[in-house]
Amino acid sequence: MLFHTWTFAAFFLVAYPAYLALKGTRLRLPWLLLCSYVFYGWWNYRYLLLIAFTTSVDYLVVLGMARSRRKKPWLCASLLANLSVLGFFKYGDFVVNSLNALLAWLGAPYAIASPGTLLPAGFPYLLPVGISFFVFQSMSYTIDFYRGRIEQEPSFVRYATFVSLFPQLVAGPIERASHLLPQLRRTPRVTAADAADGLSLFVVGLFKKLVLADTLALYVDKVYAVPGQHQAPALLLATLAFAWQIYFDFSGYTDMARGVGRLLGIRLMLNFRNPYLATSLSDFWRRWHISLSTWFRDYVYIPLGGNRKGPARTYANMVLTMLVSGLWHGAAWHFVAWGGIHAAGRVVTRRLEGTAFYRERLPRCVKQALVFAFVSFAWIFFRAHTLADAWLIVTRILAGSLADPACPLLALGLVAAVWAYQFLYESRLRRLLEPAPVRIAFVIGMILYIAIVPTSGAKPFIYFQF
Repeated sequence: MLFHTWTFAAFFLVAYPAYLALKGTRLRLPWLLLCSYVFYGWWNYRYLLLIAFTTSVDYLVVLGMARSRRKKPWLCASLLANLSVLGFFKYGDFVVNSLNALLAWLGAPYAIASPGTLLPAGFPYLLPVGISFFVFQSMSYTIDFYRGRIEQEPSFVRYATFVSLFPQLVAGPIERASHLLPQLRRTPRVTAADAADGLSLFVVGLFKKLVLADTLALYVDKVYAVPGQHQAPALLLATLAFAWQIYFDFSGYTDMARGVGRLLGIRLMLNFRNPYLATSLSDFWRRWHISLSTWFRDYVYIPLGGNRKGPARTYANMVLTMLVSGLWHGAAWHFVAWGGIHAAGRVVTRRLEGTAFYRERLPRCVKQALVFAFVSFAWIFFRAHTLADAWLIVTRILAGSLADPACPLLALGLVAAVWAYQFLYESRLRRLLEPAPVRIAFVIGMILYIAIVPTSGAKPFIYFQF
């Protein structure tokens, strides 16, 4: 179920009034859990079994840890169960296809069957929407309890609601139990300010998705579908357009999720903070997909040793973490390459970012331009269908032969306006954007634009596939 469809509007018109009527009763969480399962099951009800499995395993694991002196075996059971589900559905075909390619290269007369053959008849072997998000969210609960950072959640219904909360279920932000569970324990107060801010956030996210991301997608999809038919200007422009498309698409979803959360009296974490104004690669990852980057920092990078075991080990940990992050985004080698490019960038620039020249003498706008150029280059490997396509795009851009890019001028104008807004927001003139009449005028303008200007229809969100 997509936020920007009439199906969701009808769903929410039923779910929300009932939620408000029940929010002071014991039926609030069961109703919210039911709504969340309906929201997810609308796509494919069979895959509700995966959410129920992950929820049950981790709830029981923490129950076992709370009653046992030996917690580590319980934690290992949770990690094994969750990563097995994630690995089977998200990476099964990738591993099998890679092994079959190796067997064919070696001349083997046989091939390994698809993992989908192991499923019962009638159970489709598809990538479940948002599986990486709810699995990571549930795993963080068991890991944090093992570390002694949170208490056991006694209510199964409350924990199940934490794992499956529908606003952020399929594309984040990836919430932590320490932040979301306390909000589910208390009766929410939905104030007029919550309603106004929630609706404003939802409209902003809707505008980002329908007007900006989906308009840019028309051009990006056309060029990246057959990169061999386009020359350097078109490929370069499509790459820059994709950098903004994925930002508007993903941050738009997050804005809508946070807006719906505010309407429910729940505050979801901020997931984006003007990432294309970053002045370094480390700064970029503090601004982009914050819930995921902090997840990898806390549960991969730091457990590997972080920066506590010398420079060589620090760089190795950074590289491994970025490679895992690339693989998290997609079961394909071009995603691994994307993670590797960011890993190389972090390794090369880590010491440079700490120098007085970089911090004090290099102009801020130059640093922002360099970071944006590097991130946009890396996006080529993220967006391309294969490594071969990515390499073709890179070589043609570097070759620089000329052709008419047929650029989407309206979309680029809107992108320029958003970028100017972000610069203003992080400047001393931010106070000009804060008065209520200014914010209301922006929201009204977005609503009028969506209502008047035709859009390209309800495209799925890019991060649903992860």
